[in-house]
Amino acid sequence: MLLAIDAGNTQTVFGLFEGEELRSQYRVGTEPTRTADELAVLLRALVELSSLEGAVLCSSVPRLVGEYEGFAERWAGVELLVLGPGVATGVPIRYDDPREVGPDRIANAVAARERHGAPAIVVDFGTSTNFDVISAAGEFAGGVLAPGIEVSMDALFSRAARLPRVSFVAPERVISQTTVSALQSGLVYGSAGQVDAIVDRIRDELAAPAAPVIATGGLAALIAPHSRTVTAVDLELTLHGLRLVWARNH
Repeated sequence: MLLAIDAGNTQTVFGLFEGEELRSQYRVGTEPTRTADELAVLLRALVELSSLEGAVLCSSVPRLVGEYEGFAERWAGVELLVLGPGVATGVPIRYDDPREVGPDRIANAVAARERHGAPAIVVDFGTSTNFDVISAAGEFAGGVLAPGIEVSMDALFSRAARLPRVSFVAPERVISQTTVSALQSGLVYGSAGQVDAIVDRIRDELAAPAAPVIATGGLAALIAPHSRTVTAVDLELTLHGLRLVWARNH
């Protein structure tokens, strides 16, 4: 079994692969102060550690990399491959400084090219909303970073004391007669409109008006149905990208 770990700023997703098949996945809150021993306690409740043959990690929290390395060495007894500079991915990075590109964005590009073809655009709804662009040549061509949906709403609530916190659901109508549904309308339809506007410009620059748009991340299933440009929802994209990077390096 291969353990794939996508440690984001807000949430961490674990995927357990048998060959190319994702057998199970788990989503937990990211705790930047977790130690290797605490990670072992957490993962032992989810995974049979003795069944692991390897582990692969992309982390947006640098401090956790060393703790996962300690977990892999002391508790799982397996090699941990950390996606980062110097790791073969098969996807050329067309960035002024490739080290600036988040490893989750690279994993998404690897999986998008393999699972959806090229050119392609990935929209990852995480702490930030990332637009990652794969060119027709299969290269990581760059992208766009925008504030994430939850981050934007948290900022609004912190500055407007009279606004209530709302659940992330789509209201029945855009024009709303209550504050709660008005906030939900702005959240869902505003986010979908942002996606469509940015994707239109990316497609123009790529000269690829039919480039597929793959939505992933925690809120992808909420926003995608209201976007006219999203063509697929692939919630396993990052995990499969990690699996592909592991395979390329072994």
